[in-house]
Amino acid sequence: MPPEPLTPATQARQRNAERTRAEILEVAQREFARHGYTGARVDDMAKLMRATKRMIYYYFGGKEQLYIAVLERAYNQIRAAEATIDVQHLAPIEAIRTLAQLTFDHHDAHQDFIKLVGIENIHHAEHLRKSDLLTNLGTPATGLISQILDAGRASGDFVTDADAIDVHMMISAFSNFRISNQHTFGTLFKRDLNAPEHRARHREMIGEMIVAYLTGAGRRTRDH
Repeated sequence: MPPEPLTPATQARQRNAERTRAEILEVAQREFARHGYTGARVDDMAKLMRATKRMIYYYFGGKEQLYIAVLERAYNQIRAAEATIDVQHLAPIEAIRTLAQLTFDHHDAHQDFIKLVGIENIHHAEHLRKSDLLTNLGTPATGLISQILDAGRASGDFVTDADAIDVHMMISAFSNFRISNQHTFGTLFKRDLNAPEHRARHREMIGEMIVAYLTGAGRRTRDH
């Protein structure tokens, strides 16, 4: 069947469909992040957006497909943010610092993403593995880091023989921890990790930690 002609009416229907999908995903993300995959209910999502369960299934097929779409959207957002870094026009040290702080900022602003990652780990990435999009979304992140590492080695700025996946893990670990563990950490150590002064210091810290590791600053300190 040939595609429907792009008349004004067709375009309006497409825009309405895109808005509806976006609204469903927004509500679903909050519900999955709040209640987990098992605890979230499509009926509750429908009530929150004044839609019907049938409409949600029309757009996404079922609860699992909706959850996978939420994961795809969340991971796509961080990959899109990373893609804004102009590696070609930044010195390697500035590029890796920018990436570390961008990741920090994104996770701080999208705390539901951290919750979703934790939930999916509880399920041993069962749903993530069912998405071709998600299983290939690690490549852009490590590819970007590899570009920065190669440039840093070529310029002589980076002396550590670092692995791109390890660097990605270092950045993600610090950025994730302050969100995922903020309540237990805050209770144990009486420190609000979201307080502006701590946030600003941690943002600078993650950038400098990665730079120090790659430039060998930490190694020289140990040797002396």
